[in-house]
Amino acid sequence: MGPTRKIAVVTGANRGIGFETCRQLARGGMKVILAARDEAKGRVAAQRLRDEGLDVDFARLDVTDGDSVREFARFVRKEYGRVDVLVNNAGVMIDQRGSFLPGMPGVFKTKIETVRETMETNVYGALRVTQALRPLLPETGDGARVINVSSGMGQLSEMNGGYAGYRISKTGLNALTRIFADELKGTAIRVNSICPGWVRTDMGGPKAERTPEQGADTIVWLATMPVAPTGGFFKDRKAIPW
Repeated sequence: MGPTRKIAVVTGANRGIGFETCRQLARGGMKVILAARDEAKGRVAAQRLRDEGLDVDFARLDVTDGDSVREFARFVRKEYGRVDVLVNNAGVMIDQRGSFLPGMPGVFKTKIETVRETMETNVYGALRVTQALRPLLPETGDGARVINVSSGMGQLSEMNGGYAGYRISKTGLNALTRIFADELKGTAIRVNSICPGWVRTDMGGPKAERTPEQGADTIVWLATMPVAPTGGFFKDRKAIPW
C-alpha cells in the first residue's frame, strides 16, 4: 500500500448506504475498512466487495460499546496508522412506524427508552468513534474528512411530528457536526453532515424513492473533493438549512 493511499472507515457498513459508500470509495482508489456490529454479516459484505476487485477489509465495531470502539481504534492504529475519511453511518430508527399518522402514538406517548436507545447509536455512537479516531485524523496537508450521515428529519427548519426518537437523534448529530467543526478550526480536518434522502434500504423500505447509489453520492463527494467545506449540512451536493 503506497504512502499516499487514503484510508477510509465506514461504520454500520454491512448493508444499505454504508455498504454502497464502501464500494464507491474503494472504486475511487481508497483502502476501505468496512465496520459493522454483526461480524458474520460484515465479513460477508466485505468479501462481496473484494469479489468485485475492491480493496476492502472488515473490522467489527459496535458503536454503542465503549470497549468495542477502543479496540477498533487500537486495531486501526496498528494496521493502518491513520484515517483519512471517517463516515459515521451507523444508525437506527426504532420509533413505531406510522407514528406521524393521525391516531398513532406521537411524541406524547413516545417511550423514553426508545429515545435513549436511538441516541445511543445515532449520536453517542458517532461521538465515541470520532473521539477514539481523532488522533489518527491528519491535521495538515490534505487533512481528513468526517461525514456524519444525518437526515432531513433532523432539520429544525423542517421539523414535524412523528418519529420523535429518530428526529431528536439526527438533530443532535447535526449539533455534534457543528461542534466538531468549530473545535477543529485551524486544522485541515473537515466535518459535515449529509442528508441522503429517502433511500431503499432496510430502514427506508422498498417504496423509498432513491437507490443506495444515490444515497451515497453526497457522502463520496464530500469525502473526495480536494478542497472541502466544513460545518455544513448537504443534500444532493448542495448546502441545506439546519
